[in-house]
Amino acid sequence: MANTARNEPGYLELARTGELRQRVAEANANLAACNGCGWACGVNRFSGATGRCRMGMRAMISTYGPHLGEEDPLRGWRGSGTIFFTRCNLRCVYCQNHSISQAPAGVEVTAPQLAAIMLELQAEGCHNINLVSPSHVVAQILSAVELAVQKGLSIPLVYNTGGYDSLESLRLLDGVIDIYMPDMKYGDDEAALRFSGAPHYTRTNQEAVKEMHRQVGDLYIGQDGLAQSGLLVRHLLLPGGVSGAEEVFRFLADEVSKNTYLNIMDQYQPVYNAPRYPEINRRINSGEYQHAVQLAHELGLNRLDRRKRLM
Repeated sequence: MANTARNEPGYLELARTGELRQRVAEANANLAACNGCGWACGVNRFSGATGRCRMGMRAMISTYGPHLGEEDPLRGWRGSGTIFFTRCNLRCVYCQNHSISQAPAGVEVTAPQLAAIMLELQAEGCHNINLVSPSHVVAQILSAVELAVQKGLSIPLVYNTGGYDSLESLRLLDGVIDIYMPDMKYGDDEAALRFSGAPHYTRTNQEAVKEMHRQVGDLYIGQDGLAQSGLLVRHLLLPGGVSGAEEVFRFLADEVSKNTYLNIMDQYQPVYNAPRYPEINRRINSGEYQHAVQLAHELGLNRLDRRKRLM
């Protein structure tokens, strides 16, 4: 699916027609039997019950601000406006942000407060609003976006996810999110269960990525070098090939698009609980990285983010 320039983020049109308000209402109603991510726990978050994500009615964030460490089409020259949500729905044993994703940390924010953060990041000149680990707070994000639009929000929204997303939530985001940036962490379920505690990850992840691409198409980068809309996929290489890069790349080439913008990430470190797992208790080497790049090219994936290199 090709992509073209957009005059404005899609959520502005949804707000004008009243569709955005309807999406907010539906997303909030879903919290009564939560199906917000791949777990589909079914808990009633209105009652204070929490599922796998351990999140109640309000979103929680750790930090926010301009981020110059993202991919070039996102960070530009003024930074990507990142908002880091806490309490991830995955349990990656090697998580570099485990103090955010796994610990009982963070500050609760209301929808008006989250909207104010988005507007603050826009006012600072950020090129986009980058929602990091958003899968379990889709309803809260939609509520905040509706409020922020009323006060002038007008830059692209980036959905920066671990990839364990539900189709129900993604369909509510159709036309709201401009840029989807999912992880495709694994090529098989055994590794996903062992290292991230996520059953049926590959099927859930692949269905989600196909839906994301259906909504936004291939990544469109304007003449200024900034991403305006589309899909950007990340794959973090794990030692010894356990992340299943070939299976991930083959899926993208055969079932999504050979024009997929792909970041093959080489910065894995054995942190957090990774030393307990001998097969991933080391960094990857340059040979493993170059082999993955070669695999991607052989499968026809040539839009590779090459900014990050092994030292």
